[in-house]
This record gives sequence, structure tokens and C-alpha cells, in this order.
Amino acid sequence: MLRSVFASALRAQAKPLAAASRLPRTRMSVRQFNSTPVFRDDATPSLLTLSEEEEMMRDVVARFARDVVQPKVSEMDESEQMDPAVIRGLFDSGLMGVETPAELGGAEASFLSAILVIEELAKVDPSVSVLCDVHNTLVNTVFRTYGSDHLKTKYLPQLSADKLGCFCLSEAASGSDAFALQTRATRDGDHYVLNGSKMWITNSAEAEVFLVFATVDPSKGYKGITCFVVERDMGVKIAKKEKKLGIRASSTCQLAFDDVRVPVENVLGEVGKGYKIAIEILNEGRIGIAAQMLGLAQGAFDNAMPYLFQRKQFNTRIGDFQGMQHQYAQIATEIEAARLLTYNAARLKGEGKPFTKQAAMAKLYASQVAERASSRAVEWMGGLGFTRELPLEKFYRDCKIGAIYEGTSNIQLQTIAKFLTKEYQE
Repeated sequence: MLRSVFASALRAQAKPLAAASRLPRTRMSVRQFNSTPVFRDDATPSLLTLSEEEEMMRDVVARFARDVVQPKVSEMDESEQMDPAVIRGLFDSGLMGVETPAELGGAEASFLSAILVIEELAKVDPSVSVLCDVHNTLVNTVFRTYGSDHLKTKYLPQLSADKLGCFCLSEAASGSDAFALQTRATRDGDHYVLNGSKMWITNSAEAEVFLVFATVDPSKGYKGITCFVVERDMGVKIAKKEKKLGIRASSTCQLAFDDVRVPVENVLGEVGKGYKIAIEILNEGRIGIAAQMLGLAQGAFDNAMPYLFQRKQFNTRIGDFQGMQHQYAQIATEIEAARLLTYNAARLKGEGKPFTKQAAMAKLYASQVAERASSRAVEWMGGLGFTRELPLEKFYRDCKIGAIYEGTSNIQLQTIAKFLTKEYQE
């Protein structure tokens, strides 16, 4: 049936083409072509064109960020604690199961919708943004892509309703070299027993569901790595909560696993294939971090720009000085470029096309733009920008993590270089 529908579509397209071929030929110079753009219903949309569903999602998140998150940003940053009401609000607003199927409690929206959620939240608070990002683009996606029907049916409704998830890969000896991990999983009847520790785990203070990567056979190297679904009450311990430069409200903790018994049915994916899950899911996660950094840059820019046209020096608005105009024009251009890179990577991923190189480019560039934009924004507002009364110094502190987590900038450059080497050697 699909083949006949496809054939009918081809015939429908062929008729006007055949008719056009029978028109009398005329001489026409290049100068006779009209330069006025012709808008067609079937024209390829721009990268910034959103579906009605995506626009609605963006608007819902923008209101949530303004009404619920913004009043709490300063307090959460000072206390280094995520307000439970914010987490509850994210769940109640349907923002914690963006791509999850409706029958499992999610919104069943596009991947680009998830990216828009992350971007909009980061315009107000990158800490809230990364909480939502890790939960959606890492945890939920791993369950949807690799989980058994049993695991998906059991956990995805919880992750859409009220249970926060986290992704536990990094250890003291395995950062950029992610597969040098030491956490062990030993088979004991119908359970695996986990022993080891994890570091730098986002969401871990509040999480109830942990995706833990451990090796079942160190002699097999990375081919022994397996992913396990571990619940907090199985014995996960918070060893230490980190005090950080930025994204302070986002919890980052060291975890300890001491003889934690996990049912065999909680192996996510195949035994020994955890490395494949980690590689593929982090590529997707990098688009999420690009969106976070993009939102941060836009948030800093939006907060600073009105001041440039209110503040006067030498009887002139500072935004009217040519030196300032060049600076904010440059930053606006870079933010737009970061948005195009990020949306392009997201659309490629959503279309099922290769996107690893584009994801690395988006994360690399968006993190660089976030640093430049937030730094300039502080400078543009002078002494005010340096105070904690305004959000700019927080954006400046928050931006640095973009060059570090989910693959450092050097790792992104290495990834891009590998693709370029392969393309040009062939």
C-alpha cells in the first residue's frame, strides 16, 4: 500500500512537469528573471520554523519559567538547593516526559520540543534547565530506546509523573576517558551486586531512579560495561554534595554503592552493551547542553540590552555609541549562529539522520558564545552587572560548565576533527 501511495504521489508531481515541458520555448536572458522571492506552500521551511505543537510548548515553558522559576532563582542559588516546588511544577506542566509516549504518561512531542524546553528554562535559570535536560535527553531516552517493555512500562510513567532520574557514568578515574570506570557488578543468582562509586552526578540529590554503568567483567574492557536501573531505596548513598562555581541549585554529588542488590530484570539493554548506550546517548545529550548554553546566552543578552538604552553618559544613551553597537551586534549574531547550529543538530536527530558531528559543533560553539555573551553583558552594565542584585553575574558563573560536562570542548574538537579527517581522506 505504501508503494502505491508513493507511486501516486510521483504521478501527481509528474503531470505539471510534463505540461511545463510542452510550453513553447522562448529566449530569456539572466536579467529577465525576477529577483522577488516566490513563496510556495511546499517550500522548505527555515531552521527556525516551528510546528504549532512546538510553538505551544515553547510558550508554555516561557510562562512557567517567568511565573514559577524566576521568583526563586536567587534564593535557590544562594541556598544551593533546588526548590521542590519547582521540580513539582516541571512534572505538573508535563515537561519531564516531553518525548515519552502518551500511553506512558508523556507529552509524546518531538525532540526539538525537548530542546526548546531546555533553551527556554535556561533563559531564566540554567540550573533548572539542566535538571530537565538530563532527565529528558539522557534518562528518558535511554529507557525509550534500550529498555525492555517491562522496564519502559514500569519506569517511564513514574519518570513522567513524579520521579526524577539521573545518569551515573563518571567516576574519579573516568572523566573524558569514560570507559575507564571501576564500579563492579557481580552476578549473584537473580540479582547483580554493585560496588563502587560515581562522581559529578547531576540530579543525584533529588533523584529516585539511577541509571548506573558498571562493568560485569573487567577483563573484557569496555565490552564488560552494562547499564543498570537502580532505585534509591535499593541502597544508593550520597557520599558528598559538591559546592560549585555555577549552576548551584542543580545538585552534583558523589555516590557510593556498597553491596547494592539489583534484580537481573533491571539490566537496561544487553549485558556488556552499556558502552554503546553511553556513546549514543551522550551524542544526543550534547544537543541538550548546546540548548542550555544557547538559552543562557540569550538570557544574559535580554537582561542587559534594555539598560543600554536607559543609561546615559555624556548626554548619550550608551547603546548609541558606535563601540557598543558593534559589541552587541556581534553577540546577537553569535547567538543566532549558535541557535542555527543547535536546531540543525536537533532536526537531524529527530529525522533519524547522522548528527554526531553537528551535535559536537553545536555544543562547542554554544558554550563559547555563552561565555562571551555573559561576560559582555556584565561589562555593559558596569558596576551593576558585577553585583548579585542582578542575574548577570549568575549567568557568568553558570556558563563555564558548558565547556566541561557531557564532553569537554577539547573532546568536541577531537570528535569534529575525526569526522573531517574521515571525510577528506576518502
